[in-house]
Amino acid sequence: MSTDPVQLLIDAGAIPASPFSESSRYRSVALATLARADGVPVAYVKRRLIPARREIAIAVQHIVRAGERPDVLAHQHYGNALLYWRIGDGNPVIDPFELTDPPGVRVAVPVPPSGT
Repeated sequence: MSTDPVQLLIDAGAIPASPFSESSRYRSVALATLARADGVPVAYVKRRLIPARREIAIAVQHIVRAGERPDVLAHQHYGNALLYWRIGDGNPVIDPFELTDPPGVRVAVPVPPSGT
């Protein structure tokens, strides 16, 4: 049993276990601390590993129209513009804005997250 007061509050549900919102790509990524040279701990987010594209279930192939952006696609398909990163994860791009440039390209839209 933890005696850390902050951990006790997290365990009791008084403080959220993650500082990230439900729609954040970092929601399930662990936090860690690193001690600076002066001994002061600095919190950071560990690396987020993206599943291989072949492991991401695709719901639909969307053909991009002029003026569409990744956040617009996320809102259309998930009802939440902040989930644009899920569409980025399902496609071979580094920058999600490459998805919608130029119009006419096919964008794989992954299956919506549970709860949407």
